[in-house]
Amino acid sequence: MPERLLVSSGSPLEPEIGFSRAVRVGGHIAIAGTAPLSAAGSTVSPGDVYAQTRRCLEIIEHAVEAAGGSLQHVTRTRVFLTDIGRWRDAARAHAEYFGTIRPASTFVQVVAFISPDWLVEIEADAVIP
Repeated sequence: MPERLLVSSGSPLEPEIGFSRAVRVGGHIAIAGTAPLSAAGSTVSPGDVYAQTRRCLEIIEHAVEAAGGSLQHVTRTRVFLTDIGRWRDAARAHAEYFGTIRPASTFVQVVAFISPDWLVEIEADAVIP
């Protein structure tokens, strides 16, 4: 079996839940559901879907790079929102990161996240050739 590389973002939830921000096996990188958390663990920009989406994508970018890739290697994203009516705010931030890369992407509404202050959470997959 290929070596597993585990990447941490420093989230206080990683050890509590028992997960890694990203896992690389071979050329495949899986990035876990990423919430809009500051480095200190607090929610960034309460009420602002656009700013929260940008923070999630910033964390994802750092995780992909720590696993040896770049955003150019991202093949799929999944954007989860508590209010699908605000999808354009999340889409604007997503396009800023992925407008020319254009991974397969899905936007869906969910009932809630761990924190009621989170309006968005994002997962991603990447493949390094």
